[in-house]
Amino acid sequence: MSGSWDEYAAEWDSNEAVIDYADNAYLALQNTVELEGLRIFDFGCGTGLLTERLSNAASSVVGLDASQKMISVLENKCLKNVATIASELDQDLIKNNNLLSPKFDLVVASSALAFVPDYVTTLRLLKQLLNKGGCLVQWDWLKEEGDEGYGFTEQQIKSALTEVGFAECSTSVPFSLQSEGSALDVLMGVAKNG
Repeated sequence: MSGSWDEYAAEWDSNEAVIDYADNAYLALQNTVELEGLRIFDFGCGTGLLTERLSNAASSVVGLDASQKMISVLENKCLKNVATIASELDQDLIKNNNLLSPKFDLVVASSALAFVPDYVTTLRLLKQLLNKGGCLVQWDWLKEEGDEGYGFTEQQIKSALTEVGFAECSTSVPFSLQSEGSALDVLMGVAKNG
């Protein structure tokens, strides 16, 4: 999958829809979590549009993306408190990469989890990265039951978060984006590592 994302890297930061998504996700996050001084993990960070915004308040941000070209765009921004990892997330990476220790106060995944091969397995890995009491926040397209394409239903997110042992799981639709004359709703899932 990472190779297919590489071809989008050069133009990603000039895509108005992508910028709007990052701006709205950040605003929704500010209304949900106090970001000041947190150690944050940005899963599927892409070129770092959300990472940039997070870095202004966070003590540090680690951005991970499977696309080396997306990570290169982020690295070229030279954000002082941001470190990057160009890799898939797996158990070996968690065990062996020093950037993933100590644990994080917040894990964010903006339009990323709908693209992983196994959502529940990825949530289990992300949960391992969180401090006790830490928070996971994800944004993905809202799907209704039976819809095709990428995204989740509210029930899919709540069920998966509960299955892997998160507490205080909730979902909301904090924003919508216009696309070809219709509004596409973005679903936000929030959960605490109890």
